[in-house]
Amino acid sequence: MKKYLFILLSIICLFYSCDKTKNAKPKTEVVDDTLNLVRYAENFKIYPYMNGYKLIINDLKPSIKNTFYVFNKGTEIPEGINQEQIIRVPIESAIAFSSTQWSVFQRLGEFDKVKGVLESNYSRNEELLRLVSEGKIKDVGTSMSVNTEKVIHLQSDLILYTPYPTVDYSHLKELCSSTMVPFPDYLESHPLGRAEWMKVVGLLCGKEKETTEWFNNVVERYNKLSALCSETNDKPTIFSDLPFENQWYVPGGDSYIAKIFSDAGGDYIWKDNKSTGSLHIDAESVILKAQNADYWRVINSYDTPFTYEALAKENDLYPLFKAFQERQLLVCNVRETGYFEQSQYEPDILLADFIYHFHPDLLKNEWENYTPKYFKLLE
Repeated sequence: MKKYLFILLSIICLFYSCDKTKNAKPKTEVVDDTLNLVRYAENFKIYPYMNGYKLIINDLKPSIKNTFYVFNKGTEIPEGINQEQIIRVPIESAIAFSSTQWSVFQRLGEFDKVKGVLESNYSRNEELLRLVSEGKIKDVGTSMSVNTEKVIHLQSDLILYTPYPTVDYSHLKELCSSTMVPFPDYLESHPLGRAEWMKVVGLLCGKEKETTEWFNNVVERYNKLSALCSETNDKPTIFSDLPFENQWYVPGGDSYIAKIFSDAGGDYIWKDNKSTGSLHIDAESVILKAQNADYWRVINSYDTPFTYEALAKENDLYPLFKAFQERQLLVCNVRETGYFEQSQYEPDILLADFIYHFHPDLLKNEWENYTPKYFKLLE
């Protein structure tokens, strides 16, 4: 009798053990750093993780990291993950604080997921302005003054925000149920690194495959264009921007735009400076260093006509520059081109613009009859 009882208990324990194993949630695993799916960007990483992805985003400082676990809806979540770090995709809704965020939603055909934006009055995107006027997208303020009530009312799944040193969004984290996802794309110094941030939005929309293909095409075109200029010895000199209150804020030598100048076969005046941000330089120093530069790159957001005559009246220093005298100002009208909304994800187009002006004879095949999109000579 004892023998049969022992056998019966053993069978029961076996079935219980099998059933427990079957229903047990998988344990978390250590991420293999060699599997990072990000190639150029330095401020975020994406790893395959169990049956989803692990997304790590730097804040203002690389030492401050935000970790999210991205899983498709209906997928079992591994044990040991904080619920606040879990993002179910595809997301239903988002508030995008920057045009470099919502423009990817638009490009991917997911604009209906964007419920709120900042500073829509500065945009020239016709679809965005239409959706705002129809009330389908809400303008929730400015980067310096977000309308908290509007943000709370929208109850979006996510808030994509740009972390700036002078802006504190901690109150939103406390008051909103939305997951706050930092988007410091502007900290990337490599043009392809900035463009790669499209992968974050693609992941959130459940379109990582489409976004990776888009990015790979951009990389291929950019590298082919850069290769055209890699052997040229004739490099025209170039400097950048207009002064503000008698101070020139020029890009550092390791900055995003300096990299594009270099890859386009240009010789940037401040290339030896290793800053990735802006340099504050007095007007006298700029004149001494850039007076004989061949080209002058300028972003134009003026309401009034932007002409050589108007510039000469604005500042009597401008006519002293060779680039001004020889009519070699490369100007981007941000009101007409959508520069701040689109160009980050078109570094190949930006590169082609400058090659067109620096070395037009090098543009071949698909670029042979190219017309600049963003930067054109001021007439």
